Amino acid sequence: MNRILELLEQQSTGYLSGELLSQELQISRTAVWKHIKKLEAAGYQIEASRRLGYRLIGRPSKLTPQELTMKLQSKGTSIIQKIRMFDSVDSTQNIAQRLAEEGAEEGTLVIAEQQTSGRGRLGRKWVSPSGKGIYMSFILRPGMPLHFAPQLTLLTAVALCRALRAIAAPLDIGIKWPNDLLIGGKKISGILLESTAEEERLRYVIAGIGISVNLTADDFPQELLDIATSLQIELGKPLDRADIIAGFFEQFEQLYTIYQKDGFGPIRMLWEALSVTLNKPTRLILSSGETMATPVGLNEQGALLVRKSDGTIVPIFSSEQVPQG
Repeated sequence: MNRILELLEQQSTGYLSGELLSQELQISRTAVWKHIKKLEAAGYQIEASRRLGYRLIGRPSKLTPQELTMKLQSKGTSIIQKIRMFDSVDSTQNIAQRLAEEGAEEGTLVIAEQQTSGRGRLGRKWVSPSGKGIYMSFILRPGMPLHFAPQLTLLTAVALCRALRAIAAPLDIGIKWPNDLLIGGKKISGILLESTAEEERLRYVIAGIGISVNLTADDFPQELLDIATSLQIELGKPLDRADIIAGFFEQFEQLYTIYQKDGFGPIRMLWEALSVTLNKPTRLILSSGETMATPVGLNEQGALLVRKSDGTIVPIFSSEQVPQG
């Protein structure tokens, strides 16, 4: 079925005969017809002509496993092994965590069209209207020491930033410590990594990603309009969510492979190059209180290095960062 969809996509300007599909796939024309019916049931609009064959005239407005699998395959990615897709969930993080506890393999991806209780860092609510954003969580089983977990958060932010910059050019998208993506100071994406360890080694990591893709101003609460935006608002047109997901996993797989081979060094350099808050005076909100400092980079563990007013440089492992200009 995925191959039929791919062939129909390639033949976007005309019909594709049932005979040609039958020959290409080495199946009967009846089998072709049955697969066409399955695609229609999944939301694809396919025009059938007894004389000319089949023509793709419309795609589903919602994500489908078939389309996403096809686009992941077209990118040559193999990190995603299984896709679990839902119309509405409380949080994709919750479902992915349950699946991980049940033994789900690395590369299990949970996606929802809507979240009723989507969450970000520090328990904050993530706006998740149906069919307009990307709300997904995927399982990693890196088998590494627990203290490396923050590096995976930074890696994920780099992969997502690189993917969105490529797909939503010419938008200038950058990273705010540690894992928010911004356009012009407004947030478009958040990343939440939650892990479980045993004897100081990671059992699994759940990487949760929320992206405001095709939201309009009406989708955001009034109090968020000054600090949040969407790709559609900034670009002036909607984007294909499946393309964004496939582009992200293409970048993530490349960086994850580099990280496993060469360590955190290459990821650190990429993160620093994409940061929009380095070398700018910043108010840091720490568990011990607030302080003013200037972020200057990352250390080898992934902590944020900041220069204090007395000139000393210290690592910060967890904080909220409020740029001051």
